Amino acid sequence: MSKKDLERFGKRIKALRIDKGLTQAQLAEVLDMSSNFVGMIERGNRNTTVENVFKLARALNVKPSNIFEEL
Repeated sequence: MSKKDLERFGKRIKALRIDKGLTQAQLAEVLDMSSNFVGMIERGNRNTTVENVFKLARALNVKPSNIFEEL
Protein backbone atom coordinates (compact mmCIF):
# COMPACT_ATOMS: atom_id res chain seq x y z
CA MET A 1 0.00 0.00 0.00
CA SER A 2 1.18 3.49 -0.73
CA LYS A 3 1.45 6.15 1.96
CA LYS A 4 -1.50 7.94 0.36
CA ASP A 5 -3.62 4.76 0.56
CA LEU A 6 -2.71 4.31 4.23
CA GLU A 7 -3.65 7.91 4.95
CA ARG A 8 -7.04 7.52 3.23
CA PHE A 9 -7.64 4.27 5.13
CA GLY A 10 -6.76 5.99 8.38
CA LYS A 11 -9.06 8.93 7.69
CA ARG A 12 -11.90 6.49 7.02
CA ILE A 13 -11.27 4.67 10.30
CA LYS A 14 -11.17 7.98 12.16
CA ALA A 15 -14.42 9.16 10.54
CA LEU A 16 -16.18 5.90 11.42
CA ARG A 17 -14.83 6.05 14.99
CA ILE A 18 -16.01 9.63 15.47
CA ASP A 19 -19.39 8.76 13.92
CA LYS A 20 -19.78 6.08 16.60
CA GLY A 21 -18.85 8.56 19.32
CA LEU A 22 -15.70 6.70 20.36
CA THR A 23 -12.35 8.07 21.43
CA GLN A 24 -9.16 6.43 20.24
CA ALA A 25 -8.73 5.03 23.75
CA GLN A 26 -12.21 3.52 23.76
CA LEU A 27 -11.74 1.93 20.35
CA ALA A 28 -8.33 0.62 21.37
CA GLU A 29 -9.82 -0.99 24.46
CA VAL A 30 -12.47 -2.80 22.41
CA LEU A 31 -9.80 -3.94 19.96
CA ASP A 32 -7.37 -4.94 22.72
CA MET A 33 -4.75 -2.69 21.12
CA SER A 34 -2.90 0.36 22.35
CA SER A 35 -4.41 3.77 21.64
CA ASN A 36 -1.00 4.66 20.19
CA PHE A 37 -1.42 1.91 17.57
CA VAL A 38 -4.94 3.12 16.71
CA GLY A 39 -3.57 6.65 16.32
CA MET A 40 -0.81 5.44 14.02
CA ILE A 41 -3.40 3.66 11.84
CA GLU A 42 -5.57 6.78 11.71
CA ARG A 43 -2.61 8.96 10.71
CA GLY A 44 -1.55 6.52 8.00
CA ASN A 45 1.72 5.76 9.76
CA ARG A 46 1.01 2.08 10.20
CA ASN A 47 -0.23 -0.67 7.94
CA THR A 48 -2.40 -3.27 9.61
CA THR A 49 -3.41 -6.87 9.04
CA VAL A 50 -6.56 -8.21 7.46
CA GLU A 51 -7.39 -9.68 10.87
CA ASN A 52 -7.29 -6.17 12.35
CA VAL A 53 -9.50 -4.82 9.54
CA PHE A 54 -12.15 -7.35 10.57
CA LYS A 55 -11.69 -6.42 14.25
CA LEU A 56 -12.07 -2.75 13.35
CA ALA A 57 -15.23 -3.49 11.37
CA ARG A 58 -16.78 -5.41 14.26
CA ALA A 59 -15.82 -2.72 16.78
CA LEU A 60 -17.26 0.01 14.55
CA ASN A 61 -20.33 -2.08 13.72
CA VAL A 62 -19.83 -1.91 9.95
CA LYS A 63 -19.16 -4.44 7.23
CA PRO A 64 -15.46 -4.77 6.40
CA SER A 65 -16.21 -3.55 2.88
CA ASN A 66 -17.67 -0.33 4.32
CA ILE A 67 -14.24 0.60 5.66
CA PHE A 68 -12.97 0.82 2.08
CA GLU A 69 -15.98 2.66 0.58
CA GLU A 70 -14.50 6.13 0.37
CA LEU A 71 -10.95 5.16 -0.52
